[in-house]
Amino acid sequence: MSSPNLLEQCPPPAPSRRSIRCRKVIRSIGSWGGLSLLALTVGSGFSANNPTQDLNIGRLGENSFGDWIATGTAFGPSPVDPGQAAKWGIENAVGPAVITSTGRGDGPTGTLTSPEFKIKRKYLAFRIAGGDQEHDLGVNLIINGQVTRSATGWRSDRLAPSSWDVSAWAGQKARVQIVDQAGGDWGHIDADQLRQTDHPERLPETAGALYQESLRPQFHFTARQWTVNRLNPGRQQEGWVNDLNGLIYYDGEYHLFAQRWAKCWIHAVSRDLIHWTELAPAFWEEQPGSGVQSGTCVVDYHNTSGLSPDPATPPLIAFFPRWDNRQQCLAYSLDHGRTWQFYAKNPILEHPERDPKVFWYAPGQQWVMMLYGDSQYHILTSTNLLNWQDTHHPIKDSYECPDFFELPVDGDRQQMKWVLIQGNGNYSAGTFDGHEFKEETGCRACDVGPNFYATETWANTETGDGRRIQTAWMRGSDFPNMPFNQQISFPCELTLHRTSEGLRLFRQPIRELVGLHNGQDVWTNRTLRANAVLPLEPAGRLFHIKLDATIPDGARLTFNLRGVKVELTRKTVACGTHPVPVQTQIRQVELLLDRGSIEVFANQGEVSLTRYVLPLEDGLSVQAEGGDIHLQALRVYPLNSAWGPARKD
Repeated sequence: MSSPNLLEQCPPPAPSRRSIRCRKVIRSIGSWGGLSLLALTVGSGFSANNPTQDLNIGRLGENSFGDWIATGTAFGPSPVDPGQAAKWGIENAVGPAVITSTGRGDGPTGTLTSPEFKIKRKYLAFRIAGGDQEHDLGVNLIINGQVTRSATGWRSDRLAPSSWDVSAWAGQKARVQIVDQAGGDWGHIDADQLRQTDHPERLPETAGALYQESLRPQFHFTARQWTVNRLNPGRQQEGWVNDLNGLIYYDGEYHLFAQRWAKCWIHAVSRDLIHWTELAPAFWEEQPGSGVQSGTCVVDYHNTSGLSPDPATPPLIAFFPRWDNRQQCLAYSLDHGRTWQFYAKNPILEHPERDPKVFWYAPGQQWVMMLYGDSQYHILTSTNLLNWQDTHHPIKDSYECPDFFELPVDGDRQQMKWVLIQGNGNYSAGTFDGHEFKEETGCRACDVGPNFYATETWANTETGDGRRIQTAWMRGSDFPNMPFNQQISFPCELTLHRTSEGLRLFRQPIRELVGLHNGQDVWTNRTLRANAVLPLEPAGRLFHIKLDATIPDGARLTFNLRGVKVELTRKTVACGTHPVPVQTQIRQVELLLDRGSIEVFANQGEVSLTRYVLPLEDGLSVQAEGGDIHLQALRVYPLNSAWGPARKD
């Protein structure tokens, strides 16, 4: 989470360090057509002869787009004047040059790209209207070949003012692009009055500095705002994240992919699972409306697919279904996931299922794919990742987004079991022979909290330290009036244990969390009398709390964490849920408290509980009720933010 600069690049890891090719985030880098001016404001670091004068972007003619480059037919031969714009139903146009793809209907496509210009003002201001199809429709700011700001319309043809603060790129060269690659209803875009300015008609609406917004989680992954739709604050698509996809460890980096409305896979990388750098989306849907849904990634080390021209460079391959949940497709990368291309012969498989989970099965020297459909996981095999055969051994009573891997029992690698986790977090363990899974346990929940969904583990970690690390989409995590929405649970190490109730999966926060500790307060060998309250003094809003305690029958220990209660009895734990039992008794508990979540782990992860919550107040305390409770140790660690320099939040 270490990249407050939206333009910061994260290079491929050593030893394969290479220059990053500029990826075409838009299908064609076309020109911006038809608007007159582009405005960016001047502040310190800007140079201009007259710092108060607005600056045009390129030259637009009355009967042509001047030095703007046009592709396709969407924008016609030239801008239009406000009178013609009004005849086409475009309201609030100022002119003199209105860029619009309205006049030719919603079918034609094209782009308009400005000549290169230097940023000399603080803001880039414009008016915008039209459809709201992210990526396929809108106004983009391109710097160093990357789309750094983007805006869509709001399903209205009334032009409304908007602006971007571009002071971070003072003196750098940029282009503006207007793109219409959308069809169907509201498949057009209108723009007017583009200019660099220090005095925009409407200032950018922000909720604080990037990654420091008032509600932004500080050690849970959230998506930054890749597009801007300030004209309709109710839409949060620009910072949205949902189902996790293709988590994989490769050459020293952890890759996190996730859906955004099935339009693209967002992409972030980390070396420690704590500090993340979000890159540009890995890839968007192949064609507008085709969709790119949940899937998986593999490293094809032996180049069985033949997709790499260099045997020393194994392809990183992503599998996904289109919107129809029938056509299974792939995209691949040859530079550590920095740029992607679609397989030329997509789809690779026509199968009425979704959510492909692909992995290498070493004993059979084959690839395995699991697909969800009809409440079953279908198992397919392949030798080259391109041609697949159904084994006809479906796993019944299943539920979306499968994850499947081996774990040692009690750490003994001579006793391995396969663990199947469904999208709703339920898991079972058993054996797998490359074609058929035989369950040996019943289904149980990985996590008993209300916000744990579409869980995934990082694959290929056997090339690293071998831990199996899991995270999940915390579905339902709404952050009012923020430029982002939803969050990802804190990464946890999974271990498999024999217990009095059979094989059980345990979840514990990864050890890297200690790197965020900022001091500690410790209470040891202390008895908390019945009805007594122990205030926990540390200021802040980010905490890691560890408890070792003995709770007698009939007593209850209650943490009040900024107005949210975690309740412990001798044999149960609860946090806004029904009490959840442990097998013997509560002895150790860990609590993670961020700005928008509480996660509870009892008895080294025997029970975990993930909950989205916006705390109601400040302050921490713990109270004994119904009897005295002995605290062997209570440690409270304030945490630094993972997004920025070391500091208390």
